[in-house]
Amino acid sequence: MKFVDEFRDPELITRTAAEIRRLADPQRLYRLMEVCGGHTHAIYRFGLKDLLPENIELVHGPGCPVCVLPMGRIDDGLAIASDPNVIFTAFGDMMRVPGAHGSPLQHKARGVDIRIVYSPADALKMAQANPSRHVMFFAIGFETTAPSTALTLMRARALGLRNFSIFSNHVTIIPAMRAILDSPDMRIDAFIGPGHVSTVIGCRPYEWIAANEHKPVVVSGFEPLDILQSIVMILRQLNEGCAEVENQYRRVVPWEGNRAALKAIDEVFKLRSYFEWRGMGFISQSALAVRESYAEWDAEQIFPTSGLRVTDPKAAQCGEVLKGVLKPSQCKLFGKECTPEMPVGALMVSSEGACAACYTYERRRHYLVSAGA
Repeated sequence: MKFVDEFRDPELITRTAAEIRRLADPQRLYRLMEVCGGHTHAIYRFGLKDLLPENIELVHGPGCPVCVLPMGRIDDGLAIASDPNVIFTAFGDMMRVPGAHGSPLQHKARGVDIRIVYSPADALKMAQANPSRHVMFFAIGFETTAPSTALTLMRARALGLRNFSIFSNHVTIIPAMRAILDSPDMRIDAFIGPGHVSTVIGCRPYEWIAANEHKPVVVSGFEPLDILQSIVMILRQLNEGCAEVENQYRRVVPWEGNRAALKAIDEVFKLRSYFEWRGMGFISQSALAVRESYAEWDAEQIFPTSGLRVTDPKAAQCGEVLKGVLKPSQCKLFGKECTPEMPVGALMVSSEGACAACYTYERRRHYLVSAGA
């Protein structure tokens, strides 16, 4: 198949859903975690849960980089932004993520120079256009976005541009998956592996999950048929007692990953000894820091930050949702105190956040059903 409409073909979807029902043992409960927030949104958007038998439970994972960022890191970035000589730049997803003293958008309303960019290269151009100001890019994302940040820093060094820096919040997916598997209150039968991250790191890094934990991993695309086919592949493995890594998303994901992108990451970044994840605590070797050779463009080296831990509001249950312990709608604040317009937690803000997906698609579907539409 070559075109998007083929991956949304109703007949093929019906046949694939029937195959899932045929493969699913009615005496067994299947708990499958979709790691990537993009999958979560696709599942809600296309109503894929309605096509599955009741004994297949889809569990939302921590694959939303905005969602797993702790409030303390947001506050540190905004503290730097309070310097009148600094222009704070970030992706649009970050604008409404709450810190302890408000979101970037609220700080912007108070007069702080905060701007949305679509790439770190845009922030670099802004630094070139404003030589008397310091432009800081609030870098965030898994290995998916880390190469573009790395290449931008390499470009800044080549240009000798000294009024540009990044505040690195890049995280890595494998340690998070390990932390989930080590969690005593979590039982996962298999993983729908992240598609975007895997375009960079490939499929090989997941092999330990199959070999050591005996859990199937199927790297999946994001269209309805991608996800449903991945579930078929997982069920076949589970029924045969197998645990392997399979690549459903072969049209995009190379098994060995993108070597040029990985080389750029290695050139600019190193692994942090540990990093805090919202709701999951400190995870070792789970984030990227700027190497010493690029310290002149590292905001954490240029500007003092407190590095204080800031706990989420007690009523918010973001951590339980991120770990798959709770469904978004089971959070006490969901749709009440916490909405996309007035979020309490990052999961209600990001385009990959599980709560945002549930609120946007599930609530709308329930409204249409109740209205008889």
